[in-house]
Amino acid sequence: MTTAVPTRPAPAFVTGLRHHGGRTALIGGSEQLTYTALADRVDDAAAALAGTRRLVLVPATATVAGMVGYLGALAAGHVVLLAPAGDPDTAAALRRSWDPDVVLGADATVLEARDASRHDLHPDLALLMATSGSTGSPRLVRLSRASLEANAAAIADSLDIEATDRAVTTLPWHYCYGLSVVHSNLLSGAAVLLTDASVTDPGFWELVGEHRATSLHGVPHTFALLDRVGFDAMELPHLRYVTQAGGRLEPAQVRRWAGLGAAQGWRFVVMYGQTEATARMASLPPELAAEAPEAIGVPIPGGALRVDDPDADGVGELVYAGPNVMLGYAHTASDLALGRTVTELRTGDLGRQRPDGLFQVTGRRSRFTKPFGVRVDLDATETLLAGEGLMAAVTGDDIRLVVAVERPDDGSDPTAAVLALLTTRLHLPEAVVAAVVVDALPRRANGKLDHPAVAALVPSAPPRDSWVARLRARATRRAAPPTVREIFARTFPGQVLDDEASFVDLGGDSLTYVGVSADLERALGQLPERWDTVPLGELASRAPAPRSRWARVEAVVVLRALAIVLVVGEHDHLWNWLGGAHLLLAMAGWTFSRFVLAGPDRDEGAGLPRRILRSTALIAVPSSLWILLRSMMTSSVQHQDALLLGSVFHPLVQGYWFVDSLVQILVGAALLFAVPAVRRFERRHRFGLPALVLAASLALWLVPSYDRTVPSDLYSTHLVLWLFALGWMLQRAVTPAQRWATAAATLVLVPAFFGAEYERAAIVAGGLLVLLCVARIAVPRPLVAPITAIAGASLGIYLTHFALLPLADVGVPPAVLVLLGLALGIVVWRLGTAAVRQVVRALARRGLVTAAPSTAPC
Repeated sequence: MTTAVPTRPAPAFVTGLRHHGGRTALIGGSEQLTYTALADRVDDAAAALAGTRRLVLVPATATVAGMVGYLGALAAGHVVLLAPAGDPDTAAALRRSWDPDVVLGADATVLEARDASRHDLHPDLALLMATSGSTGSPRLVRLSRASLEANAAAIADSLDIEATDRAVTTLPWHYCYGLSVVHSNLLSGAAVLLTDASVTDPGFWELVGEHRATSLHGVPHTFALLDRVGFDAMELPHLRYVTQAGGRLEPAQVRRWAGLGAAQGWRFVVMYGQTEATARMASLPPELAAEAPEAIGVPIPGGALRVDDPDADGVGELVYAGPNVMLGYAHTASDLALGRTVTELRTGDLGRQRPDGLFQVTGRRSRFTKPFGVRVDLDATETLLAGEGLMAAVTGDDIRLVVAVERPDDGSDPTAAVLALLTTRLHLPEAVVAAVVVDALPRRANGKLDHPAVAALVPSAPPRDSWVARLRARATRRAAPPTVREIFARTFPGQVLDDEASFVDLGGDSLTYVGVSADLERALGQLPERWDTVPLGELASRAPAPRSRWARVEAVVVLRALAIVLVVGEHDHLWNWLGGAHLLLAMAGWTFSRFVLAGPDRDEGAGLPRRILRSTALIAVPSSLWILLRSMMTSSVQHQDALLLGSVFHPLVQGYWFVDSLVQILVGAALLFAVPAVRRFERRHRFGLPALVLAASLALWLVPSYDRTVPSDLYSTHLVLWLFALGWMLQRAVTPAQRWATAAATLVLVPAFFGAEYERAAIVAGGLLVLLCVARIAVPRPLVAPITAIAGASLGIYLTHFALLPLADVGVPPAVLVLLGLALGIVVWRLGTAAVRQVVRALARRGLVTAAPSTAPC
């Protein structure tokens, strides 16, 4: 089928690349391209796609290759259909619905191609995008080259983008807001830093600092995450402006962020837009944010807003007109031949124009909601469910979605199917979808659905399955690997699972981390690097990888399992290899840095000290109870040992020295971080603070221990504090200089501390160097389950294995004692954690808690 020749080859941000010459254009991973080099790469990509104009599916990967593929398709005059990266289900749905002629891979290679198009493509059509709340239905937004170019120019004008600017991709660029950042900066000759890292990932801020990023862009949830990572205390001298869109930010937050920007020398710009307007329609001048934080501002250059059919208060539907308005929607492939079918955009938002001329959104006219910043078309959602054979009525607000679904004729409960479909297709956390099964949908007298009545159904509990059905469902779940969302829901009972939140954001700890990583590896086959900082939605959308005979397990998990096995084996006299407990203490410092200090409440005043104390309690309470129980059964343990104050007010009990020292160190850390100046210093000097603590702890080597009868004391808290600090410092070592410094400190301090105990020094130093240099260790897949079980229950094993030592006196072999000690610890730990989860779930159902237990750094 022949198609019309495009009216112009490509938008100006593509055709003008070479005009910017040797300026930096793209930075991604290890690649850095000038505009001249980018233009050459784009020309090559366009040449590879030469021929008849076609529909090209492009995955929006945050890489140089992915961006080159996109720009090359535009340069060749093709129509681009953008697909989210790492979401094979959505990509497959797009391919089924739209039958693209060419499919590009993540590295921009051509995976599939036809010589000619099967579609009639209108000459003005350049790009097809789903709206932010796409339900997977066929409707797409048709955008012209003129719209793309006009919006890029208007945004560049509004934000005063300069050729010296460097924008970082804090948002995926298959999303219109994220794509507009790319377009406007390329049009201006500025650089774009490509990354898919979360703002909670330290690597993101290393990229920002190394390449001197001048702009950040986010939706409301992004700013909540920025608060968590201590953005207000960061030193970002090159930052010029920060933009916010993608949903309403509370006026108090707008005022606060605008004030922060004014104090630190950057502009805070609130923007308003929709995919149907290519991206942006209005922006609020930064100087007006403090006095008009409720406003969306004024139209972007070239655009116009009006209030249609205003009421007595001047409130009506906001209507936008401008060159960036879409050509129209595409419902089927035949619509790709259409030209312009709309000349202005009825936004569906209610608003007014204030006396000062600024526009303000006051509500929504049509049935749209925006929970977690994702626009959801309620009518389209009902259509989506109907397409799956589920008769449903959908309502809700910006907090939650309420779905009433009719019970099928076979009497089955469709709740699980509804939740699975909506969380997958709408990219919403399951906790914000309330599904209620009814015998008949509520309707008004005229036969139309009664949505207010649907909303009123929420307080009613859905019908409970019979115990037989529940057992059958449980057996079915056990037969198949759990889904990513099921794993997170089980790990964080009572919490709202935001798709943008990662394991660390949700308060994940080092002990649950072990079990979750094993479950995720089982579900996905292979985990991405630093998966604990990857947003839940992105993890859930990953396609399972083929399973091999070998699994790559995180080094910290393998080392923790090995260390506790060394401890148990030495105590049971199976071997005489010392050092396992000291290695565990150093790894406790490593996990303290990775999980406790990276937690979601680290910047809420006293939030971080409270978090550290909660973490301490998770270790101290079970340890004290167990030691108290042991003191009633054996004379080798005294009642006062349960206070965990060994080496402070009474002699150290060497069997439990690790728990005593760790608890005392964590209490000291809570006191340290109770000082605001320390928290600010830590946010600015992530490596510097643990280095200072390490240096200070070395001076404590000169302080004698409490019990001077113990020769060569290697266990007192003040003498082993340096190991915790070294582990903390090791986790913060990210630059080559920091890693070399940490390695040197390890090789010098470990032998100096242990003296002639060469084997113990080798075990501790070797373990720390592996942790520093090796991210994952390949192990045979059958060993993954026992390794993760042992590592996850390391504290339980440490506490309980002493109870089995008397069995040696009745002839039980050491190897059997080791196996029994590991098994007992795993069983006790799992029973304890299961009991805690049940309590948390029960409290959550009664609304008494909203979060999972805090982090335990051991």
